[in-house]
Amino acid sequence: QLQASGGGLVQAGGSLRLSCAASGRTFNSGTMGWFRQGPGKEREFVASISGSGGSTYYADSVKGRFTISRDNAKNTVSLQMNSLKPEDTAVYYCAAGFRLTVNIASSYAYWGQGTQVTVSS
Repeated sequence: QLQASGGGLVQAGGSLRLSCAASGRTFNSGTMGWFRQGPGKEREFVASISGSGGSTYYADSVKGRFTISRDNAKNTVSLQMNSLKPEDTAVYYCAAGFRLTVNIASSYAYWGQGTQVTVSS
């Protein structure tokens, strides 16, 4: 129901834009978020956005560099990633849910398949 795309290989300092398209149901009233899992690491929260788009939250490690947005008409959420660093290398997952704790992965009911982001130094 969630399909993430836009990953790839980029040099440090570069930018990528991830997109996630929902199908089968609408998440317009729910929270959508991005998580990532680096090699040998646990899955960690990156960013989330409320149903209206009026509330956004970011992990400290990406604040000021990443921007999350959503288009409810298209049932999509995006993550603009600027000033990328090698430590941003991970598989990025989009997620969605209702009545959840935004930075807790287990509280999201719906997950995409992940897209690989690799940042070279």
